[in-house]
Amino acid sequence: MSQQPSLLVLQDWLDSYLNFEVQPKKNIFWLETMEFLCKRFNNPQNSFKSIHVAGSKGKGSVSTMIASILETAGVATGLYTSPHITDFSERIGGATVPYNESIYEAATKEIMHSVDAIIPEQLPANRPITWFELVTLFSFLCFKEAKAQWVVLETGLGGRLDATNVVIPEMSVITPIELEHIEFLGNTIEKIATEKAGIIKKEIPVCVAPQMKTALDTIICNAKKANSQLFYEPEYIKHNEIKTTHKGTKLVLQSQLFSRPIKTTLKLFGSVQVQNAGLAAMTTKLLFENLNEKDIEEGLAKATLPGRFEIVGTEDAPIILDGAHTEKSISITLQTFDLLYGNYKEKHLLFACAADKDVENISKLFKNFNQIITTRPGEHKESDPTRMETAFKKSNISHQFIYDYKEAISYAVKKAQQAKAALLVVGSFYLVAEFKAQQQ
Repeated sequence: MSQQPSLLVLQDWLDSYLNFEVQPKKNIFWLETMEFLCKRFNNPQNSFKSIHVAGSKGKGSVSTMIASILETAGVATGLYTSPHITDFSERIGGATVPYNESIYEAATKEIMHSVDAIIPEQLPANRPITWFELVTLFSFLCFKEAKAQWVVLETGLGGRLDATNVVIPEMSVITPIELEHIEFLGNTIEKIATEKAGIIKKEIPVCVAPQMKTALDTIICNAKKANSQLFYEPEYIKHNEIKTTHKGTKLVLQSQLFSRPIKTTLKLFGSVQVQNAGLAAMTTKLLFENLNEKDIEEGLAKATLPGRFEIVGTEDAPIILDGAHTEKSISITLQTFDLLYGNYKEKHLLFACAADKDVENISKLFKNFNQIITTRPGEHKESDPTRMETAFKKSNISHQFIYDYKEAISYAVKKAQQAKAALLVVGSFYLVAEFKAQQQ
């Protein structure tokens, strides 16, 4: 799918603004600028009802599932997620397909014209506007232009000071929390949970995925302060059947919320996606009491997300693309990989990660691969090859490092095809994006 013209124009214009996704910086989070921008554009975030999703893992999957269920039920639904893999429209569009060019074109003209007219001294505390703030504002304009009735919004980083946190949602949703981005969110589960729980609004209910005790206690405390009713997934949803095959993940969800068990097959793979489906189903049913169980089943079955255990290649030499980049998320990916491809004689790995990842512990997970190729995640994310080399040596894991990621991709594919091996590409969404771009 080729990029829509207006989105190419928008991205060129955005390139002059600080992009935290590419250049992480501390102390650049605040809401005053976003509130200023929204007011300048007549508060487009108030033109639709919203569901706001935060968490460390699974928030993209949960957001996509919720949006897909609502769209299946006939609701005009928008979806805002990040990052995108190959096409910017993956971030902003309908629940399952991008918007028409006319929507992006109108929003692009509006945002560029009005933002370019801003006098820097008008900005709160003279702080510069950031890339993600503008992308979030652009999404609001798109959803308003598209006349979306409901929008599912995924936070970018954290929650409390995330650019998306200017909305007053109908429901807040918090997915599992783990240690991540500690230099920006804090170095304990409690601190990170506090940031994520910052999306909880006064008297607005919150749905919460299974959590470790420290995270759950923190979320409960924040919900009580906000007088927000909390719905904890393990108390409402029972996952009583899980079976993952190459065609997807079969599941059965039971709950007092449903008139009958939910039975469907996800295109997303693994037991963790069953948990995500339970959270999505619970959220939508709480918001729409009369929602038909068939719409939940069909909506869950339609939900797809690029770069999340995405299977490409051939049956003889399958290639699995996954943007997992923490020790826990990669270990979950490996569980699914072993379940589906453990009987392959050869199992190969192509791995890259950003400089801030826990490569020391991640490298220990890869002992069962026949061949490991490591590289950089691309030009747009800082990496640390020396630290990666040290980590793999310390873990006594043999690997071949190729500095040029394009060369590494070609070499990994060639070797896997020759050996009829299952190839897992993991460690960074940037690596997955580069892989898909090169293989198109």
